Amino acid sequence: MNRYYYDLHIHSCLSPCGDDDSTPNNIAGMATLCGLNIVALTDHNTCKNCPAFFEAAKKYGIIPVAGMELTTSEDIHVVCLFEELSDAMAFDEFVDKGRMKIKNKPEIFGRQTVTDGDDNPIFEVDALLINSSGISIDDVCEIVGRFNGICYPAHIDRDANGIVAILGTVPMDIGFTRLELRDRESTDEYSKKYGIKKEQFVYSSDAHYLTDMRDKDAYFELEDEPYSSKLVRHNLFLRLRGDL
Repeated sequence: MNRYYYDLHIHSCLSPCGDDDSTPNNIAGMATLCGLNIVALTDHNTCKNCPAFFEAAKKYGIIPVAGMELTTSEDIHVVCLFEELSDAMAFDEFVDKGRMKIKNKPEIFGRQTVTDGDDNPIFEVDALLINSSGISIDDVCEIVGRFNGICYPAHIDRDANGIVAILGTVPMDIGFTRLELRDRESTDEYSKKYGIKKEQFVYSSDAHYLTDMRDKDAYFELEDEPYSSKLVRHNLFLRLRGDL
């Protein structure tokens, strides 16, 4: 086994609240400077910059994970991760078809830029990406599972769009195997208060700016022989699902 430092919640220039400088290549480059090995791109309600991020990550030796920060009908943020890029893009299409389309106002919410693997802008998404997907918290695990993905509540220790702030609890019977904390120091508090095992927590930055990305801290011990990024990613997902 080897230690793999991760951040499984980062936004690119496609998220309206993300910085224009947070391009796929800049994120991969900053991840390298931070000492990270595994990084998930999780823009709001879209995976459309994941193909470019996979290209960028390969250049920098980062193991990429395709993801999305989904907004449920209750306005709860849920991190959705996919072992295969193709499954992420199929989920992206599913979510896009079901969302209520409200035209983005870049001067208010920010631009929503899709790039290629060299950070060249391809197009801007017209419909605002931060509104609800229409998927309920009760259904999210089952729906993400149809696309071979895993999901868990994002930043449960944050008031804005956190499951605890909105529901007052963490309903583990929905099917979550993980929960995200932004602050590692919250571990004991949330573990005791909600009866969550400490090993179920993941710690990620929810970075919207390159300067929000953190130096290596959280990690998983993962089998990687004979080495391939695909094998490491597969074993990461086994760990996230609780199968390892």
